[in-house]
Amino acid sequence: MRVDFCKAGAVPSHQPPPQAAALVMEHLATMAFLSPPSLSPPLLNTLNSPLRYNQVSNAWRESKPPPNTPEEASRLVSHTLQRHPTPDMEGLWSFYVLRLPHLLVDAPSLADGIKFELHTLPVDAKAVADGDTVTVYVSTSDAPESSRVPQEVQMAAVERIEALAERNYTKADSLQKRITDAGYRLLRIDNQEILARKYRIRLRGIDAPEHSMPYGKEAKDELIKIIEGKCLKILIFGEDRYGRFVGDIYCNGVFVQESLLKKGLAWHYTDYDKRPELEKWEKDVRIKRVGLWASSNPEMPWEWRKNHRENRHLRVHA
Repeated sequence: MRVDFCKAGAVPSHQPPPQAAALVMEHLATMAFLSPPSLSPPLLNTLNSPLRYNQVSNAWRESKPPPNTPEEASRLVSHTLQRHPTPDMEGLWSFYVLRLPHLLVDAPSLADGIKFELHTLPVDAKAVADGDTVTVYVSTSDAPESSRVPQEVQMAAVERIEALAERNYTKADSLQKRITDAGYRLLRIDNQEILARKYRIRLRGIDAPEHSMPYGKEAKDELIKIIEGKCLKILIFGEDRYGRFVGDIYCNGVFVQESLLKKGLAWHYTDYDKRPELEKWEKDVRIKRVGLWASSNPEMPWEWRKNHRENRHLRVHA
């Protein structure tokens, strides 16, 4: 049974429901080169041969994102084995307690431009770099992440637990570095060690003052105030040139970019975002002269960065 690490009212994690758990576990077993636990006579009679199971497993592995609900699992299995006789297919639905395909309603697709959705573990204040950048972690027990964990990371996590039990701290530290270098981390939450994937997030559509600029510290402090210790829902639209995922962040139903804009702690980044609501929020707060708009001519962060790059270049070549 998984513990909900999010505080009350935060976004719940997206663990696969019990009806799809067997398919998920067997998929993970296949990835680890183990015998699928449910390849028992009833399932073999349904699938006719392990080859059909492998067809489903391969389709699961290649799906982006992988199934996260019984309905999504039903669609994937039905599409993969669509030429299989109907009675046998119905036996498969019954075995996994899945809904029959003809009873399914088409699931709504993500809004235009959204690549995928994250549901994070509680955010550490130290993970907030500035007013528009934060590092978050997503548990690998969540269905979309579980199928993406490299086998070497899974093995390193298991070996590290064994090394700690044997008090071989040198080996444990080496394995921890291997996990971290792969973009993962073992987090200690509520006395449980959670393997999680790291994501660096750039808040979409805004540009907060740099730390050494006026209101830079205030912007960072406000972001910490909103998200510290909370689980976030993040809609990812792409990556920037620095390898950060660009997304909209929601915390307990609050649109974080909206909050920062309305408090005068960020600019609407019009070069990369044309949403009229962001433009309106900035315009309203400019009129009220709130936050950084208390200055009659605040310096734009992108101009500040450009000037500092040019100054560094001049110093290097002086």
